[in-house]
Amino acid sequence: MTNGNWRGGMKIAVILCTYNRSQFLARALESVARSEVPESVHWEVLVVDNNSRDETRSVVEEFCRRDPSRFRYLFEPKQGKSYALNSGCQAANADVLAFMDDDVEVDPHWLHNLTVPFTCGEWVGTGGCILPERGFVPLRWMDVRDRYGLAPLAMFDLGDEPGELRESPFGTNMAFRKEMFAKHGGFRTDLGPQSGSEIRNEDSEFGSRLLAAGERLWYQPTAVVYHAIPQDRVRKKYFQSWWFGKGRGDIREMGTSKKAEWSVGGVPLYLLRRLAVWTFRFTISTHEPDRFSSKLKVCWLAGMIRERYEQAHSSQNALG
Repeated sequence: MTNGNWRGGMKIAVILCTYNRSQFLARALESVARSEVPESVHWEVLVVDNNSRDETRSVVEEFCRRDPSRFRYLFEPKQGKSYALNSGCQAANADVLAFMDDDVEVDPHWLHNLTVPFTCGEWVGTGGCILPERGFVPLRWMDVRDRYGLAPLAMFDLGDEPGELRESPFGTNMAFRKEMFAKHGGFRTDLGPQSGSEIRNEDSEFGSRLLAAGERLWYQPTAVVYHAIPQDRVRKKYFQSWWFGKGRGDIREMGTSKKAEWSVGGVPLYLLRRLAVWTFRFTISTHEPDRFSSKLKVCWLAGMIRERYEQAHSSQNALG
């Protein structure tokens, strides 16, 4: 897949949304500026500033001065990552939209490898490999055997073999044909980080929506980004908070199982039963990674229960 020939005149926009991370942003922009892309491909980096109060604008404007044909600044005043993503998608004049975050470094071949599958008409989206920054060593309580054990650190690694994706890629390393946003809508604004909220899923929900509609996505392991691992994220408290928010996001995205017939306070009984099971596993586990993995399942289910409870009571209040 990576040896295909580009169609002449293809335009790519890299969309990077940022909020108060100027200390990471410059490094991210330096890495994408070094991208090695065929001359026949027109590409730009569109940085969407979502109300930052630090030096974000001056950092981006320096890159715009250095290469005005390559970098562009856009301000989105409505707080919330999904609003910034949607603004970037609307402002981009491109055939393909690639996405990266402000706390990653991309491989020089990242953009080419991530987008070259679009020369084949089969694929409407791609996802690449997200690895931790070089030198990162997982702590002993992290369950690295679990495919999603490092999900709070935004890791996405399906191995070295390219192939069709059966699950959504992660937002810091994915690309879609722009027409997909006109066809299937934008990123959901009730999902994604906002002020006072860490509910996730805004990126994976879009990919899942495409898959559910029968669209086809491609996994490109040679499209590699390295994700920064801040110390405040290498903590059990952060992992627990992330999975709690993930549970709330999952309910907003998918709802509860259709088989749910009985509930307590609006919460399906099957969620309460699963919570009891994983709480029991947590209490009896002696192996630290297993024990903490069970606790994270409890946090995830607690988030689902909290969201379902609030939805049920919100509906009741609306009716009465």
